[in-house]
Amino acid sequence: MVPPEGAPELVRFLMPSPIGKIGMDLRQGVVTRVLIAPSRKEAKDFVSFSDLPDTEYFEELFGVLSEYFAGARFRLGLRWDFGPSELTGFARRVLRETSKIPFGRTRTYRDIAKGAGKPDAYRLVLATLIENPIPIVVPCHRVVTNKSGIGSYIGGKDRKKWLLEMEKEALKQREKANA
Repeated sequence: MVPPEGAPELVRFLMPSPIGKIGMDLRQGVVTRVLIAPSRKEAKDFVSFSDLPDTEYFEELFGVLSEYFAGARFRLGLRWDFGPSELTGFARRVLRETSKIPFGRTRTYRDIAKGAGKPDAYRLVLATLIENPIPIVVPCHRVVTNKSGIGSYIGGKDRKKWLLEMEKEALKQREKANA
């Protein structure tokens, strides 16, 4: 998705989702922050999605996110940037590595640490992911402890479990349809 020319410097909106309200910051149409179920105090800084200008871009953005949560979209295709966050080089590598995990698949904290260049830093990977400034867009919910545990999540374990199950089921349905 390409942001419209002349997009506002900063747009902060709140939209409904199956895992609770999602707060999103867009800087000139690029996602720079996502909050899952923001507190009442945090939510005051956002406008309701329904109050955004009625533009093709915002309609498409809402459609993309709605399709993802319905299990009908496997790639968000949103432009994103960590620029406004103050992430270290390693944290940026962790999040870039995390962004490569395909829909419906998982990787372990150790896998991400290895891919980010520090194979023994899996605890630092967890610390980085729990501070991910753009969860869902950079799918940190796809990083698990091991084959049997799901691990922590910035949005809570119940939301992580829901996202993993939704993606797994959607992938299963896709593979079944293609068989």
